[in-house]
This record gives sequence, structure tokens and C-alpha cells, in this order.
Amino acid sequence: MTVVSWRADVAVRGVRVAAPVFRRGGAGPSDDGHLLLDGLAAAVPIVDDSPWRIADGVLVHDDGFTGSAPAPVPVSLVSRPAFYDLTTADGVPYHQLARLHGADVLATTVVQTCVRYGEDTRCRFCAIEASLAAGATTRVKTPEQLAEVAEAAVRLDGVRQMVMTTGTSAAPDRGARYLARCVASVVGTVPGLPVQVQCEPPGDLSALSLLRDAGATAVGIHVESLDDAVRRRWMPGKATVPLAEYRAAWREAVRVFGRNRVSTYLLVGLGEDPDELVAGAKELVDAGVYPFVVPYRPLVGTLAADVDGVPAPTTALLSSVTARVAAVLRDADMAGADQGAGCAACGACSALAADGG
Repeated sequence: MTVVSWRADVAVRGVRVAAPVFRRGGAGPSDDGHLLLDGLAAAVPIVDDSPWRIADGVLVHDDGFTGSAPAPVPVSLVSRPAFYDLTTADGVPYHQLARLHGADVLATTVVQTCVRYGEDTRCRFCAIEASLAAGATTRVKTPEQLAEVAEAAVRLDGVRQMVMTTGTSAAPDRGARYLARCVASVVGTVPGLPVQVQCEPPGDLSALSLLRDAGATAVGIHVESLDDAVRRRWMPGKATVPLAEYRAAWREAVRVFGRNRVSTYLLVGLGEDPDELVAGAKELVDAGVYPFVVPYRPLVGTLAADVDGVPAPTTALLSSVTARVAAVLRDADMAGADQGAGCAACGACSALAADGG
């Protein structure tokens, strides 16, 4: 079994473990615990009946390693960060403002509401407002709060990059300008901290230069699928933004941020033809955009899980697509780590990095 095969199986079937750092709900697509598998960050589902478990510091399959992994895979759990125990001067716990992802990534959703979260328009894999309703986060994080948390996370826990995403606003910029204010505050307080921002294509593409000027290192403009039928079915609100608008935003983002400083999620398991998904990923790579291939996961609180009952993709499908896209990335000499900051730079939610992508 190749490294992509067993990483894909773990991504789909999860691990039986009590992880000190984990995530429940939120914008998606992951609902997971954070580990280091063979030294690489991994965000994997925590599943009580998974055949994978940890014993004596290595990853073990209930049927043994034969046919599951070529050699014992060392595993370590990401420790609960010290900054989780702090609160802001106005009494907000830091862990409600930002979370540790992977081993050294600080992540936050700066605005925890989305104009597309209505029953008929929300993305079916998304639960961005569920964590807000549960009291696990705050509706809006101020630039000053994020700078305070980032400084502590870097100083106390060795955080090396930050990701800022946002629910889509009704404004023409779709939330990009507020992201820029947050980036400027963080970079002004913690100079040199790489920050990735994530948003829909802003209506005015000059907002991308505003984000870069504020100090953002990279940008994620996430389409999730390049198949319009899939987009209409899975993300009816976002599907009203034409793919042509995404492509224009990617072109401008590459011009502003540079090749391989722009990324987009591609979700495996939404029903898109695998060959077309891989072909679309190659087009993105040729345009200088990193296609971050991750599995769809049925998260509690999402329409796909709670209403549709859509299962995760099979290991075989995820493994095949991931390996093929990783080969495209290797041929183009494009590595996620070179993004500087963001999901692809962390790599925990995908097996691409394990195969040289």
C-alpha cells in the first residue's frame, strides 16, 4: 500500500484516539483531531469504531500492518496549546477567537456568519454558524483581539503561520476588506508571521491588492468543485458566482501574490467525475493556482450529513484522485509548503504533501 493509500484510508475512516487538539463543527470541510503522522501534520476524524488506532507511539490497524501500511508509522498527538488558557482584557477566551490547526497553525473565522447560510442557499457541507450557536466562538473577531491572540500563540506555542477565513458578507467585497484590517493588525503586532486569507472572489478585484498590501502572504479562493451541476447541488448560494468570476479572481490573485501563493479547495466525494476533477486541477496548476484536494466529510450540523446522509468518499476514490493530482504538482514543481501560509502550506487535511505535493 502506498503512502497515499493508507493516508487516504485514515482520512476517510479516522482513528480511535483521544486527541488533545480537535475541532467540532464550523465552516468545514474537516471535523477532526490533530496528529503528526510520520512527522507530517494530519487532521483526521476521531471515530470510535475506526480500524486505525495508536499503540506504543505507532499507527496500528486492527488487522495488522499487512496490506495497510508498508512499515510502522510513528504518531504523536498535538498538545493542547497554552494560549487556550488565556482571555482578552474584555474577558473573551482566546480559544473562542482562534484555534490551533495542525501542529503550528493559528486559524480563525473572522466573521462567523454567512449571507449564504439560508436553508436554500447554504453549502451542504458547511456548518459555519453551528459553532456560533453552540457558544464555541464569537460572531465577529476584532483586529485587535486577533493580534493579541496571535502574539500569545507565537510566543507561547511556537505558531509559525496563521489562516484567516470569513463567512461571506453581503457587501460587494464579500468580506475581503475586513480581512485586510485583521491582517494589518496581526502583522503589525507580530511582524514576519505569514498569514493566508480565504474568501470568495471579491466583486472588486482591487480588494486582492488591498489584502496583499495589508501583509497577507497567500490567498485561498475556494471553489470546491469545477462542475457547475455539482456546484448547484452542493452550494446553491456560491454557485450563483460564475466560474468565470472565480477564474478572473485566480488570475488577478496570481498576478498580485505570485505563482503558488494562491490556492483553492477541491472536494473529493461530491459526485464530480474523477477524470474531470484531475483535469481541472491540472488547469489550475498551469495557471499558478494550487488545487488543495481534500475529502468531503459528513459533518454533524451540515445538511449533507443531517438531511442527505451523504457518506464520505471511498478510500479508493480519494487515493486515486490524490495520487494523480500529486503527480501533476510534482511535474510542475509546485509544493504546498511553498505557499508560505494556509491550508496547503499546513497540508494536514490532505494527503498531497505525503506524495510530494
